[in-house]
Amino acid sequence: MDQGYYDNVSKMEQMSVNKDYLLGWVGGYLHNPMREEQRVNDAYEAGYADGENNNSDNFEQWVK
Repeated sequence: MDQGYYDNVSKMEQMSVNKDYLLGWVGGYLHNPMREEQRVNDAYEAGYADGENNNSDNFEQWVK
């Protein structure tokens, strides 16, 4: 893993970002397959898209 991955995950955890967003971001960043359809929600999809694009600009939108 690169340092950017760890920095972003730590930042999201400290900010108490929505867990589904965080898990989606990690999955997208690592290019894992998406969850099965019945377990996907808006937060997960947004996180997955941001992770795929290596985007860390939208974390604040998903703070609890």
